[in-house]
Amino acid sequence: MILCAIDDLMFSVKVKTTAKALQAEVYFERTPGQVLASIRDRLPSLVIFDLNSARLDPMTVVAAMQADEALRHIRTIGYVSHVDGATIAAARQAGVGQVLARSAFVERLGEILTSA
Repeated sequence: MILCAIDDLMFSVKVKTTAKALQAEVYFERTPGQVLASIRDRLPSLVIFDLNSARLDPMTVVAAMQADEALRHIRTIGYVSHVDGATIAAARQAGVGQVLARSAFVERLGEILTSA
């Protein structure tokens, strides 16, 4: 199961459409206070973050995951605007496993979902 912390409608539709075609089980969490709780409850094999989402606060969630022995092993991927160097650096420092530009994320989405 893949959990997506994405509140951008366009990217949510891209993920849903690709997941449906690949028959991948994807769950979306759009409630800021519930992202970490959903990760703890569902223990997904992958969590995908929109790193530009100020509303969902992905850096805090990733840092909490890294601090929790039970969640530290969960694979994380984040996508971000390729020109947002500060967010890219913050994501890597927080412990996001793989940071991709938005265009690379969309290009590799099928591979990402099937590898989870």
